[in-house]
Amino acid sequence: MIWQLIVIMMLGYLIGSINLSIILAKLMGKGDIRNYGSGNAGTTNTLRVLGKGPAILVLLFDVCKAVLAIWVARGVLTIGGVPELDTITKSYSFHYELGILLSAFGAILGHNFPIYYGFKGGKGIATSLGAILMIEWPIGLTCLIFALVLIIASRMVSLGSVCAAFLYPVLVITIGHIFGTETSNRIAYIIFAILIASLAIFRHRANIKRLLSGTENKLWKTKKEKELEKKNEDQTQEK
Repeated sequence: MIWQLIVIMMLGYLIGSINLSIILAKLMGKGDIRNYGSGNAGTTNTLRVLGKGPAILVLLFDVCKAVLAIWVARGVLTIGGVPELDTITKSYSFHYELGILLSAFGAILGHNFPIYYGFKGGKGIATSLGAILMIEWPIGLTCLIFALVLIIASRMVSLGSVCAAFLYPVLVITIGHIFGTETSNRIAYIIFAILIASLAIFRHRANIKRLLSGTENKLWKTKKEKELEKKNEDQTQEK
């Protein structure tokens, strides 16, 4: 059975390593998107460099990478005759649950450190969201709504992402047992939640420094901010 877990994580990693942001930038004649803006190969930088359409495609693609990795894992797990669901206890086997978690973790690692692109990828938020929605969708939806509210209120994607990352393991520990999911073994899922939350926060360490210093980039500027910026530019030109 160990071979299944190894194969599952490797396949998840290879799937996660496919980066649509990098591919689209090259197809659109921009070269390597990691040479622009934040240097990140993810949705937010795609929005700034390539525009809304490509950014939406990248977001959906990154979410679907985790979905595909988990679907593939389910297929591999059934090859060895591992039961998906015990009809008596109504719970999944530990081996099956661990396989699902490893496939998701592999996809997230692949997105962050893609083997095809010199191990320099994105920050894994969208891929993590896809994994969480597949594994325990009520918690995933809660984290998504929480993040969106913060992003809209602050106009900073990093703030919503980091706060949602903190919230995720807290929800898993406190209310995760309520839902009937593929994670009846709570210890394994709690470890998984802490790992991917820690990884997301680590990948946002530069953003966190800018948030604390008040210099983090915003998705859009208010009318007042635009007027102030223009005024500063005019004063600079006059000098």
